[in-house]
Amino acid sequence: MIYWNIFIAFFIPGIVGYGGGPASIPLVENEVVGRFNWLTVNEFSEMLAMANALPGPIATKMAGYIGYEQAGILGAAVGVFATVAPSLILMIALLSLLNKYKGSPRVKLMTSLIRPAIAVLLGVMAYQFFHTSYISAGMLHTILLIVLSFVLMEKVKVHPAFVIAGSLLYGAVFLG
Repeated sequence: MIYWNIFIAFFIPGIVGYGGGPASIPLVENEVVGRFNWLTVNEFSEMLAMANALPGPIATKMAGYIGYEQAGILGAAVGVFATVAPSLILMIALLSLLNKYKGSPRVKLMTSLIRPAIAVLLGVMAYQFFHTSYISAGMLHTILLIVLSFVLMEKVKVHPAFVIAGSLLYGAVFLG
């Protein structure tokens, strides 16, 4: 029964929490504090502060933590799945709809117009990352990490996960 309760506690906010993780925080609080009494208001606020300090989506971090606290690793998995299930179901439905009409001239036009927009958004995001890195770490460290990352991934063919881990280690040692 605990797994079903964990699923419900995170699935319902995922459905009605239009606006993403931050919009679903009060809904999750209502479920885990008000309905199931798994946490007190103080414990929830501490967990929320900890989740905000970590990278990644807030809703999945809350679901993983609370699910783990209530039912161990399986509880964490159920909580995270319940959080992403509404989006997953919607994406499957939309992809099947898109697949059904993929030959339509309107759908082809739409996808051809989306690609450049995504490219621009990725370029803006890369520039913002560069600018933030330049401001916080300085030009020397930024250029060094960019060049080293490029050489390792493109010339030496090191997996990006190892390059990211190495960059984090570099930051911890030289910039921390």
